[in-house]
Amino acid sequence: MAVPKSKTSRQRRDKRRASTWKLTAPNLVVCSNCGAFCMPHRVCKTCGQYHGRKVVDVEESK
Repeated sequence: MAVPKSKTSRQRRDKRRASTWKLTAPNLVVCSNCGAFCMPHRVCKTCGQYHGRKVVDVEESK
């Protein structure tokens, strides 16, 4: 088996792991029908339309 020539320090080891824990903000687009922000390639939660056609019936809150 391969054996490392020298010990990897904690700083060098943890540097590799540092870039994967961060969260990214969700990408939002403007709905072409109602103008609300929604996730791309998903049904709009406000109006229920996707790609110019009604997909889901959305009940209006009072």
